[in-house]
Amino acid sequence: MIGMNFASFLTLFVISLITALTVHYVIRYRVLEGADGFLWKWVAGWIGAWLGSPVLGHWFGSLHISDVYIIPAFLGGFIGSFLATAVWKAEAKVMSHSTN
Repeated sequence: MIGMNFASFLTLFVISLITALTVHYVIRYRVLEGADGFLWKWVAGWIGAWLGSPVLGHWFGSLHISDVYIIPAFLGGFIGSFLATAVWKAEAKVMSHSTN
């Protein structure tokens, strides 16, 4: 997956968009309300989706597009989007306690 082709990049791009939209607008798990919070989740979701297959494995071999296994990529995208927000919230909490 390091030297991926454009189709693989585009597949991960769409998967991470779906996961970021779900986490930001459907679940409403966010630190920042605007587009910057959404874009942060999108980037973190792309990284998570990219790492999904190598870390989680190649599940459902028939469900892959351009060497991207869909189920692990979605799981990785959700984990990446969620973790980005969770880390940001934890850091904000620590910073607010350290200034008091």
